[in-house]
Amino acid sequence: MRERREAVGLSVSGLAAQVGLSRQALSRVESGASVPGTRQALLLARALRCRVEDLFSLGAARVTARILLDAPPGTRVQLADVDGEWRALPLSGEAGLRLVADGVVLASGEVEVPGPLDDARRTALVAGCDPALGLLCTSLGTEARAAWVPRASLEAVQAAARGEVHAAGLHLGSLDRHREVVARDLPGARLLRLWHAEQGLILAPGNPLGVRGPVDLTRGRLVTRPVGAGGRALLDGWLREAGLDAAAREARHAASRLAPSPLEAAVAVARGEADVAPGPRSAAGAYGLAFIPLVVEAFDLAVPERHLAHPGVQALIAAAGSGAFQADLRSLGGYDPAGAAPALLDGL
Repeated sequence: MRERREAVGLSVSGLAAQVGLSRQALSRVESGASVPGTRQALLLARALRCRVEDLFSLGAARVTARILLDAPPGTRVQLADVDGEWRALPLSGEAGLRLVADGVVLASGEVEVPGPLDDARRTALVAGCDPALGLLCTSLGTEARAAWVPRASLEAVQAAARGEVHAAGLHLGSLDRHREVVARDLPGARLLRLWHAEQGLILAPGNPLGVRGPVDLTRGRLVTRPVGAGGRALLDGWLREAGLDAAAREARHAASRLAPSPLEAAVAVARGEADVAPGPRSAAGAYGLAFIPLVVEAFDLAVPERHLAHPGVQALIAAAGSGAFQADLRSLGGYDPAGAAPALLDGL
């Protein structure tokens, strides 16, 4: 209000006289110490040649939300409604700089929301570890939104069971294994086949150690994945092929660098902090690394029945079946889309 008053060349006393307030009362309004009544607000707007909302506005709303990852005060977040409760996904790293935030985490743990929450109510949260989920979540139209929550396969299913996300992606070796996990941890959920992906060994450019396959995993600095990750199960099987018994495999895992995601596993190799890591071809390609393909795995999406009609989930499924996304997915390398549309897998 002070800026508008000075812009039109009025003094505090002059403006106060026009709207029927004392000089002291107007000073309190300008400092934010008091709020004028409706009539004074309208008179102030007329005198300052602007709208009432140019002078006064409601403070930003606050919502209580469960923060899905560590987020100190000041962290930008996207919000989503899961089962009537807000979930907040921190926007961090380079990717976070390109995304629009719904709010900011406060010291109280609440989220300050400066604008409407229409987009947040149409947002689907999908957990999983395949890097292509990030591409899928950015391929939706304007009617809904989706956000990727990086999680290992079993952790993703458990996050869906806890009501933290709307859907969970998993790659655990076979459809039977996926059905077993979903029946146990997320009963009643539906499984959809999204794509197949090449999995193998991620190596430094040029493969300086001359790694040929699982037989060479007994040497070099290895990256492992958390228990419950599809990459961990694959790596354990490859170590078995290399001749390691259960105790030796566990010791190899314990002595290896732990990477929460395939992309972080690839980063460790790219930085020279490790020699070999399990992961998809796309993770190796993202950092210009060598790759030895060993297996093709199906990647499925588990969606609780109650979330199938969610606009964000519907948009996610539609995008996965679109020609534009599938062409982009193939361009990542090592991916084969499920078909014209994600296939609903029967038998649950």
